[in-house]
Amino acid sequence: MKRFYGIAIIVILLDQLTKWMVVKNMELGERIAIWDPWFGLLSHRNRGAAWGMLQGQMWLFTIVTIGVIIAIIYFYHTEAKGKPFFQVSLMLLLGGAIGNFIDRLFLGEVVDFVDVLIPVINYHFPIFNIADAALTIAVVMLLIAILIEDRVEKKKVKK
Repeated sequence: MKRFYGIAIIVILLDQLTKWMVVKNMELGERIAIWDPWFGLLSHRNRGAAWGMLQGQMWLFTIVTIGVIIAIIYFYHTEAKGKPFFQVSLMLLLGGAIGNFIDRLFLGEVVDFVDVLIPVINYHFPIFNIADAALTIAVVMLLIAILIEDRVEKKKVKK
């Protein structure tokens, strides 16, 4: 069970390292084109939640994040036993939550830097970071795990 905690640690380390590199090497608002105009690095700060919602509500983020971290650890040790896919998704979720929590705790804001334009639909995706990516991947994985588990349970009931 404990072996999967390494995934959360890797996410946290990658997240914090990349954010540190952005803060130390880029001016706020500076953009480095990687595959212009579709992909680049843009030094950005977010004092809110996803997509800038609830700007400046640090007390709320602190309470919610602590609750989420406790819930993730609880579910990891109770519901995810023997379910590696579920365990990995929870550890990605934990790593992402802690990565952004560290920013809020020490900087009062989250450092974002991945800038993506989706040309097919001409959509400028909200700027994000490694923790955000881990959170998004984790949520998709959790949905898949829930759907799979639901199907397995329905098959058991039919038998």
